[in-house]
Amino acid sequence: MSLPIWQPDRDQVSRTQVAGLMQSVGLPLDPDDLEGSVRHFIRWSQQHPEAFWPAVMEDLGVVWTRPYQQVVDLSSGPEWADWFRGGETSIVLNAVDIPAAEIPDQLALVAEDESGESRRWTFEEASFEIDRLAQLLVQLGVGRGDRVACLMPMVGEVVFAMLATMKIGAIFIPIFSGYAPPSVRERLTDSGAMVLFTADVGSRRGQPFPLKSQADLAVDGLDSLKHQIVLRRSDGSASMTVGRDLWWQDAVEHLDGDAATEMMAAMDPALMIYTSGTTGKPKGTIHTHAGCIAQMGKELRYNFDVHQGQDLFWWFSDIGWMMGPWQIIGCWLNRVPFVIFEGAPDYPGPDRVWQVVERHQVTHLGISPTAIRLLMRSGDAPVEKYPMETLRILGSTGEPWDPESYRWYFDRVGQQQLPIINISGGTDIVGCFLAPLPVLPISATSLQSPGLGMDIDVFDEDGNSVQGEVGYLVCKSPAPSMTRSLWNADEKYLETYWSRFAGIWNHGDWALIDEDGEWFLFGRADDTLNIAGRRVGPGEIESALIDHSAVSEAAAIGVPDDLKGTELVCFVVLHPSAAEDEALRQQLVDQVVQALGKVDRPRAIYFVDDLPRTRSAKIVRRLIRARHLGEDVGDLTSIANPEALDSIGNCR
Repeated sequence: MSLPIWQPDRDQVSRTQVAGLMQSVGLPLDPDDLEGSVRHFIRWSQQHPEAFWPAVMEDLGVVWTRPYQQVVDLSSGPEWADWFRGGETSIVLNAVDIPAAEIPDQLALVAEDESGESRRWTFEEASFEIDRLAQLLVQLGVGRGDRVACLMPMVGEVVFAMLATMKIGAIFIPIFSGYAPPSVRERLTDSGAMVLFTADVGSRRGQPFPLKSQADLAVDGLDSLKHQIVLRRSDGSASMTVGRDLWWQDAVEHLDGDAATEMMAAMDPALMIYTSGTTGKPKGTIHTHAGCIAQMGKELRYNFDVHQGQDLFWWFSDIGWMMGPWQIIGCWLNRVPFVIFEGAPDYPGPDRVWQVVERHQVTHLGISPTAIRLLMRSGDAPVEKYPMETLRILGSTGEPWDPESYRWYFDRVGQQQLPIINISGGTDIVGCFLAPLPVLPISATSLQSPGLGMDIDVFDEDGNSVQGEVGYLVCKSPAPSMTRSLWNADEKYLETYWSRFAGIWNHGDWALIDEDGEWFLFGRADDTLNIAGRRVGPGEIESALIDHSAVSEAAAIGVPDDLKGTELVCFVVLHPSAAEDEALRQQLVDQVVQALGKVDRPRAIYFVDDLPRTRSAKIVRRLIRARHLGEDVGDLTSIANPEALDSIGNCR
């Protein structure tokens, strides 16, 4: 049984956004059975998509320039669901144009760089920047359906680049600024992007790096790439190719922002985000105007309970990760300002995140478990320097939590008072399958409940629904934000998501629903280990290791064994104060056995300095296994810290 670590305040529950939605659909909160009425509403949202999704769009105040005739058309099968059929709207109409007209002087955006300098824009000011940039794109020949990529630091201008692209009906492609030129080129080539937004320099831990020269290596010789729009952030000495490259500030300086917002069919694409490529060729997931509005607007409004005129949202993210566009679109659909930050969570000191929260009076903070583990290494003093009294909701995503780190986030940052909205979904749905509501109790490390309208379940190998055991996370009905195939890869799309269980979306995660109906994740199903005929998720093993006070991070892999088929090998990063010795190694072995059983006794536990992770902070077990076994590790350009593989090779 899962004991809640956090309980909602009954007096505040009635004032939440989700309570208002429940009232509007005739399923109000029951004061005598709050939890029962909310769980009934979740089930209703899953079972009645034709009623639920229109209610969400209406509650968000979405404007349709042509009303839709049908909520969803499944005549071509669930794989090709056609949502809001016949309708026309636009992300920019609803997230930019209308707020700029209705609340022009309200704060829309705060951008802080590594030096601590911050800039602020109102909705009217942001709209003007977007309009000027859209006007420039039109002058450069960009139109509906064209692709525009972005290789930029996390600065305020990325918001304008994305929304200017969507305004004219083009498709925006965010690319992480730390990718090496071959990875950038692969995405540009596959998408056929005709414009690239970039900057002359970026900043990493106080040191400038030449982003423009990296972009040049990626685009040189690409026939499809016609222009680079370059944000000047230094002395303007970067090399510029005449006829191709434009300085951003100079190009828009004399434009008046006279650019019309294109009205788009509901399922016209607005956003293409490439998967990280850690398991093969990057795949271009495709997301639509109505799909993004429905999913991103829904999650910010009901799961994070944002309120216009009250909140300032900050998710520590990058534009190249789905949480970047998710934050931008979701916040502005709800008329809520947000913070974007260029920098590391521990630079120039371990208090940087808490400093930003305090300085800007942030109300919602989202961060990854990996970042929290990093900040935990510096102890409690940095976080205790700042009262952070404006915080009211915490968020997390990116990977499963370990209990120790979750508890530190709850105790030290949330002061045991704030809910942790631990969400999980993916680039392929630009949103969440699992997302707690702040009107229900939350257990430690739990994802609590399905996202509203997301008809998810856990299946065993034979496609049976199971509870109390680990299985495949699936979605039994389509949702508006599911990727519209993969770019130029329909067969790959069907194989990836729809081939395991007929007519059912297989998300590829390993999940469990406990006896109380709470949800937990245990990592990717393709990371699962089969030890002596028993399947175990690496997350279970890693949580057992991290429960030890000496361990900061852990990764578990399977290696071939003649008897068991697979044996367990673990790599652990210790806290700085911990001493590496055989006694500790034996304690860790015993801890795994105690938690999981003798059959899962590790063959070996190695001490390492770091673990390889993606740009979105996910530990890449595939690379750890390949390096440990002496196999080819493949392309490392999507890895944030490839030097960590040296640590695996030199494990102790």
